[in-house]
Amino acid sequence: MSFQPPQRILMGPGPSDVHPRILSALARPTVGHLDPSFIQLMDEIKALLQFCFQTTNELTLPVSAPGSAGMETCFVNLIEPEDTIIVCQNGVFGGRMKENVIRCSATAVMVEDDWGHAIDMSKVKTAIANNPHAKALAFVHAETSTGVQSDAAALCTLAKEAGMLSIVDTVTGLAGINVDVDGWGADAVYSGTQKCLSCTPGISPVTFSPRAVEVIQQRKTPVQSWFFDLNLVMAYWGKGTKRAYHHTAPVNALYALHESLLIVKEEGLEASWERHMHNHLALRAGLAAIGLNLPVNEADRLPQLNLVAIPDGIDDAKLRSQLLTDFDLEIGAGLGVLAGKVWRIGLMGFSSKPENVRHCLTALEHCLIAQGMSIESGTAVGAAEAAYTS
Repeated sequence: MSFQPPQRILMGPGPSDVHPRILSALARPTVGHLDPSFIQLMDEIKALLQFCFQTTNELTLPVSAPGSAGMETCFVNLIEPEDTIIVCQNGVFGGRMKENVIRCSATAVMVEDDWGHAIDMSKVKTAIANNPHAKALAFVHAETSTGVQSDAAALCTLAKEAGMLSIVDTVTGLAGINVDVDGWGADAVYSGTQKCLSCTPGISPVTFSPRAVEVIQQRKTPVQSWFFDLNLVMAYWGKGTKRAYHHTAPVNALYALHESLLIVKEEGLEASWERHMHNHLALRAGLAAIGLNLPVNEADRLPQLNLVAIPDGIDDAKLRSQLLTDFDLEIGAGLGVLAGKVWRIGLMGFSSKPENVRHCLTALEHCLIAQGMSIESGTAVGAAEAAYTS
């Protein structure tokens, strides 16, 4: 029998709800990955990604695999055996950066901060001073596991001043908050389609500065991954109508990405950032009204991914299961050291809208009351409505 998925409201750490226009784009007729019409689409996707990343980088493309593959693409192309890389970790994904460094047979110098806190600039400065010959500084701009954003502009500046490359994870950032690749002076940046772009999972947009491209072209050793070797991929995603075959691109998935990028451009980057913040503030007000705390420092919070402390006495797994069963609502659990201590509530892309905020708050109230919390029904939504009208 054909698979018929349930209709969910996705308010976890990703994927987010997919816009109907994007789902419709997936159903368009498949063409060959070297068809002239598809080559034209590739050029449009590249230009739209440059718009979203705010960059003129020529090497800007969608990797045919999810965000983790974008991470691997950056590391395997820029890092060679015996390089030293300074890696900032304040959550799960900084740890994955470390794993990539190790698998490249390089040395990772770790700058560690408590989960739920932004990267400490003074620690980074010390690490750079102690490792002046490090090749790159790698960090997570928007940490999906904690809902924290760090100062990408300042970190990229530190790297550039030290003569190091910068490798930036903004999987949860793109289109939800300001991602200014050229303004930051970032060298290698990767993201994902299933977060604030509201596309289907499975594609990772990446962009590389001219300085990073030069490093890739002057490698002394082959890139350890054939599939992610940009010296080969560039020939497929390069200029002109004549492209060298590298792999069979996920044609229909790229239709979907193109449509999602068009939606972002139609709304406007600034308008998208403002929408995410507007809904975050309403959600925050509703959560506070029923006694739920957002433990991340306000200045460092990601508006599109909200870390919420689980109240004492509340059964985490039971509540999330009830949300899914009774309300068709998915929110995220905590990861790593935060497992069982927090929820991660996403307001990303098409999921970031007032009706979802209201539904989430109503459902949370119901489930918390069922577990014995003393809450007057409607309190959370009332506070959110007040925030929307203020």
